Amino acid sequence: MFTGIIEGLGTVMDIASASKGVRFRIRPDFVLEDPQVGESIAVNGACLTATDFSGECFKVDVSPETLSRTTLGSIKPGARVNLERALRLSDRLGGHIVSGHVDCVGTVIKKTSHGEFTIYSFSLDRKLDRYLVEKGSVAIDGISLTVNSCAKGTFSVAIIPHTAKMTTLPFRKAGDKVNIELDIIGKYIEKLLLGTNEQTASRTDASAGIDRDLLARYGFL
Repeated sequence: MFTGIIEGLGTVMDIASASKGVRFRIRPDFVLEDPQVGESIAVNGACLTATDFSGECFKVDVSPETLSRTTLGSIKPGARVNLERALRLSDRLGGHIVSGHVDCVGTVIKKTSHGEFTIYSFSLDRKLDRYLVEKGSVAIDGISLTVNSCAKGTFSVAIIPHTAKMTTLPFRKAGDKVNIELDIIGKYIEKLLLGTNEQTASRTDASAGIDRDLLARYGFL
């Protein structure tokens, strides 16, 4: 579990084949204190397992599934990436709950400067835009950001100077691909509200799932 607050950047030093996946060797720009083999590290928003720490670098294995669902399949040696280590229970939750499980690959539509701030617009699969709400949260390449506005298949975010300094966003231009993770809480709520035909058929009326009538009956609407 992560917060979307990027700790710093790293450089992909080399990429090796590993079965049907690949293995990245990454050098972070910051010191990894108390590194543990097997710990989770988010690389551009994708949760990966550290398999080795040696010198100033660490290695992570990237599965075929992750390669097919994220932009990591197009990463080249020398690429700069966003890094975040897993959340500890004692940490401040400065961003939002980020699982590191990327929902889709989106595209930068445009970036517009507004003084020291930059507005980025992105496109994504229209089947997923229902999970975006104005002033809600979204993770772009692992960065916790606030949705400025959203429409059918598009949304925008505002980047403050500190976020630009600490992440790879300034490197992104129109047409570039990014990893997008949508708010997991919204997805759970949707599943509970909608349920499935199989669930409804196998339950009594009292436990047939949550719908608007149930919420109204118990005073939530």
